[in-house]
Amino acid sequence: MLAAYRTVKQTGTHEIIIERSRFISHCARAESEAEAQDFIAEIKRLHRDATHNCSAYLIGENDQIQKANDDGEPSGTAGVPILEVLKKKKLKDTVVVVTRYFGGIKLGAGGLIRAYGKSASEGLNATGIVQRVLMQNMKVSVDYTWIGKLDNELRNAPYILNGVDYAEQAIFDIFVKENEAVAFTAWMTELTNGQASITKGGLSYLEEN
Repeated sequence: MLAAYRTVKQTGTHEIIIERSRFISHCARAESEAEAQDFIAEIKRLHRDATHNCSAYLIGENDQIQKANDDGEPSGTAGVPILEVLKKKKLKDTVVVVTRYFGGIKLGAGGLIRAYGKSASEGLNATGIVQRVLMQNMKVSVDYTWIGKLDNELRNAPYILNGVDYAEQAIFDIFVKENEAVAFTAWMTELTNGQASITKGGLSYLEEN
């Protein structure tokens, strides 16, 4: 699993006008090729009357799934420019569809490449990009006498306190960066004079803006 990666924040839509043609970018997260294709199919259904619905997606830890589709535009003038924007922004698990309603003025190959690239780039910026960081969930069980100290120390530490479960002991639910789990365990052990029970939960991605 990657320590961190960038992807689109949410599903979003953004429209620009170029030489009377409407270019509407639709951006979404897709963690599989099936999800990407479903999103593309849905946009095509919603904009079935559009002149073109061009698309591209980039999926996988090593960008192993890459597809670009010109949907009737001259070869290489629509899907590839969209895909290049995804690569330039270093995004993963992201799909973009750019819908075009022709406005009567032909743009030429160079103009199309610039238009589709601009639409994809502005659409992604408008939708928002986040970094997802691989985090290790840690459970720290302590006697209730430690609650105040741990709460104060954790709120001033570079770790994420997700909550506290008040059972027979206080169980702190904490997220730390996956590569900092060993250092966290040592810090917590020293902080509690070895009186804390520390266990690992699962790995998951949390998002940073």
